[in-house]
Amino acid sequence: MAGQALYRKWRPATFDEVVGQDHVIQTLRHALISGRIHHAYLLAGPRGTGKTTTARLLAKAVNCLATVGERPCNECAICQAVNHGSLLDLVEIDAASNTGVDDVRELRERVGFRPGEARYRVYVIDEVHMLSISAFNALLKTLEEPPPHVIFVLATTEPHKIPDTVLSRCQRFDFRRIPVSQIVVRLQLLAEREGIQADEESLALIARQSTGCLRDAESLLDQLAAYNDRVIDATTVRAALGTGATERIHQVIKAVADGDVGSGLSAINQTVDEGADPRQFARQIVEYLRAMLLVRMGSAAQSTQLLAESQAELSAQGKWFSVPQLAKLVRLFNQAAVESKSGWQPQLPLELALVEAILPSDESPGAASQSLASVQTTSTPRRTLLAGSQASSSQSALPASGDLSAEQVAADRPARMQDTGAGALASTVAEAPSGYDSAPIAPRSDVPLTLDSLRAQWPAFMESLRRVNLALEAHFRSCELLNVEKDEVVLGFTYQMNCNKVGADENRHDVEDVLAELTGHRLRVRCVTLGKIKSSSASQPSLSAQEIMEKDPLVRAAVADLGAKIVEPRG
Repeated sequence: MAGQALYRKWRPATFDEVVGQDHVIQTLRHALISGRIHHAYLLAGPRGTGKTTTARLLAKAVNCLATVGERPCNECAICQAVNHGSLLDLVEIDAASNTGVDDVRELRERVGFRPGEARYRVYVIDEVHMLSISAFNALLKTLEEPPPHVIFVLATTEPHKIPDTVLSRCQRFDFRRIPVSQIVVRLQLLAEREGIQADEESLALIARQSTGCLRDAESLLDQLAAYNDRVIDATTVRAALGTGATERIHQVIKAVADGDVGSGLSAINQTVDEGADPRQFARQIVEYLRAMLLVRMGSAAQSTQLLAESQAELSAQGKWFSVPQLAKLVRLFNQAAVESKSGWQPQLPLELALVEAILPSDESPGAASQSLASVQTTSTPRRTLLAGSQASSSQSALPASGDLSAEQVAADRPARMQDTGAGALASTVAEAPSGYDSAPIAPRSDVPLTLDSLRAQWPAFMESLRRVNLALEAHFRSCELLNVEKDEVVLGFTYQMNCNKVGADENRHDVEDVLAELTGHRLRVRCVTLGKIKSSSASQPSLSAQEIMEKDPLVRAAVADLGAKIVEPRG
């Protein structure tokens, strides 16, 4: 015969045994004592928090044969029948399997029959939000004015999906997630009853893994009890859950505080090599950092959902960071936990979060030794660009090297960039659909910005843009830097799609912010398509050989050094 699951075997039999829902239990008790029993109840809340259990307890209490103050007694025939699941007057319906109008019509026909042995016939409709709109409409009249011997108890995890007309006919009770401390107490009780050896640390790991769902915690305890012959320790729990040891979490956080990238990466990879799930390990780091943030902000100890003895350690480690730094760390590692869900290298988001936490906006050599406490925090919205990014040109999107002079960089560009004048641009470009600000923008640098100087800084611009908006940087792979006109930069794109995307207001402002940080000049960005520039330039008269040599240094060098000749086009 198959064994019974712990959450079913030790389902609360009295109101006193219900965990973490005192606000619901107290109200129902007072209603029973005063005789103010409602005809319809709605129990809403997360899964595994006691909704179905409370519905059954209510069915027992309203039909119990004992005196009012002792209900449910679990001794009378009614209580025993409910405990064994044999009371015909307790009808449990799964709305997920009975969603149609016909199912509700059948229910309405059965409601008219009086109960067989109890005072009330109680209908418990689980996951009631799964009913169709037509089924809800068919149930409305019966739910509003049922026969005096009928009580409806509706249970759902998604109350927002229930029509307001149904909600208004029910007394609503919202169930809450159960605190870790109360789950640990409940697990200790079950371990004693089942003869399971489990220390407090292992039970705390199980409780935190359940995220407020007591049924999940009890099921996990049942699973782990079978893993090692009813002996559960922290190592067993971590192996089953794929979590990392607390020491590894401390090592990662200390590496961030010390600015030690190598130590942090080693801790992450060692944890993964030992079998821990990267996503679960990221969640543990987020939980610990969140606890540090709450303690640092002076929040109550129970709000961290960690054991009391951890508070002193959290308080000491929280002093390693400022509050803004802790908030940023929580965001970074939380994003890593989400991104680790899929991918061929699941620990990569976690590694990148660590690197970005230590090197938030500077990848130059030597930055890894900087402490996170010394990272500059500015009020610049949505990003912080360090001055060191101006010198970074190791990963250029252009063929020119960062060591070339401005003249050499200009010579390396295609001839269509050299021959395009301001007049041709004004008459032939296809502008992006977004508007441009008309207010003047004052430069923040006295050094005039020229086309050559901006081309020389273009690799650094691409590197900075990559860190700010990686998707936007991809559109610049078909971009040509065409012209600098006073306070305006003209960008040419091969494809209209890229032109429109970069020219959109939000993306254009990103590009303008990066240029301002890089050059010291606040510049407007104007996006054009190169196809129309080509067609316009084709109608212009051809240049002579001498004019071509004067305008293009690359051609001039080829003629002087390599003996090249310019062939005049025919026709």
